[in-house]
Amino acid sequence: MSQVIALSLSSSPSRRRRGALVLALAGALALALGALLPSPASAGAALAPPPVREEDRADQDHLVVTVRHAGGRVDGVFEVWCRPAGGRHPDVSGACRTVDRGTRWGRDPFAPVPSGSPCTMRYGGAATAHVTGRWAGRPVDATYERRDGCEIERWDRMVPLLPALPGLRGR
Repeated sequence: MSQVIALSLSSSPSRRRRGALVLALAGALALALGALLPSPASAGAALAPPPVREEDRADQDHLVVTVRHAGGRVDGVFEVWCRPAGGRHPDVSGACRTVDRGTRWGRDPFAPVPSGSPCTMRYGGAATAHVTGRWAGRPVDATYERRDGCEIERWDRMVPLLPALPGLRGR
């Protein structure tokens, strides 16, 4: 009986048409996928990573710090290169270590004080700093001032990238 059923199923005209249609669709799908996949000659090139852009290199951490109204020799424009350390800054290696210490995945070491933060009404002076450049492959454009306790603490976390201002810390 099983032979008769198999014979009748395989000899059914509608079953044969469906089978032929499935084979035709499978063939068409294989051709379409073959067109999308790279050829063996170009497969090696497709798997290679893109070239690293100059501005994305880890060794291109470069910051320019502009300090104003801090007084004396701490006012000016200071340049910092990290990995390898270099530039015109009084403490290049200390500045690089400071920013490295604050660098964590998903966290901006140059982020401003969050809006609505409770801050002491302590005034740290008229000093301002503007930091621009690239750090960890990302652009930097941060402004620092000392108008309240939160801003003073933010500034102090970046010392020695930013100058330590004597007499104003820890008050």
